[in-house]
Amino acid sequence: MSGLLCYCRAGFEPDLAAELTERAAGVHVAGYAQTSRNDGYVLFHSDNGPSLTHELPFAELVFARQKLMLLAELRDLDPTDRITPIFEALAGRGRHGELMVEHPDSEEGKQLAGLARSFGNALRPALRKRGFLSQKDEARFPRLHVFFVSGTHAYLAQSVVGDSAPWPLGIPRLRMHADAPSRSALKLEEAFMALLTERERHARIKPGMRAVDLGAAPGGWTWVLTREHMRVTAVDNGPMQAELLETGLVEHHRVDGFRYQPVGAVDWMVCDMVEQPRKVAERMATWFREGWCRNAVFNLKLPMKKRWQETLLALDTFANNAGEHDKLTIRARQLYHDREEITVYASVE
Repeated sequence: MSGLLCYCRAGFEPDLAAELTERAAGVHVAGYAQTSRNDGYVLFHSDNGPSLTHELPFAELVFARQKLMLLAELRDLDPTDRITPIFEALAGRGRHGELMVEHPDSEEGKQLAGLARSFGNALRPALRKRGFLSQKDEARFPRLHVFFVSGTHAYLAQSVVGDSAPWPLGIPRLRMHADAPSRSALKLEEAFMALLTERERHARIKPGMRAVDLGAAPGGWTWVLTREHMRVTAVDNGPMQAELLETGLVEHHRVDGFRYQPVGAVDWMVCDMVEQPRKVAERMATWFREGWCRNAVFNLKLPMKKRWQETLLALDTFANNAGEHDKLTIRARQLYHDREEITVYASVE
């Protein structure tokens, strides 16, 4: 079996399939997508899996939580011996540096969580004994993924460290803080984890920086920024959490986020306003074109249909109107904590 296995949010399989199909055609790699709605994953079959995974970097995929290269499909697994078929499929494929036993993040897939956990505990030492898995996790080898879609049906795949998500199921484990004004705080925390590299986080998220939060109320994203000890201008006609204003780090402006202009350039602009995606993209582009910010994270709310096409139009609108920046970085992804939206990171640093 050759091609890609990509995880996604349940219900967005057609959008990921459309993205993979268009991107593969763009790099002249033949293939086709296979999926069913609400499965939580997409298979993209291609005769040239290694070339495809090289030509489609994970950082450039929008609707994929995880990108894996397919190794084998295992059907009709014997519940009393699922390990032997895995050994047979791995013969001649070299050593792996880490094992992840996973399941789809779907209603049906979650029922396999117990199997994945217990089977992983049994498989890991067996793989190490046979030399298929390093004795401790090693990033210089690819990861091995066993992806159960039922108790008797699984896919074997591998991922390359640095060209895939580092978390099981592609989902970072974040805890909702009791003092956060809203659950939207998790979106910005995940954006910083998933869309910036470790080096970028060190260089671009520092105490004392100035930030603007458009559409801030009640303050979830502002709260994340203040935890990084930034000084934040919160822009929203709605009320902010009182405790945030008491920190001394937040200045609240009761004005329309689409009309607000900062006094001087700021380090960060973040935006989670509910509006048509291309309208948001145009306004975000203005911030970069006018030099009002150096870094930004913003959400684009998507329609119910043709979401991949709308994503392309909105991202093109932003890129084409953000000014002539030779070093403009744009990354977009549907994060785990997103709903009917994607999150975009942009920077001219």
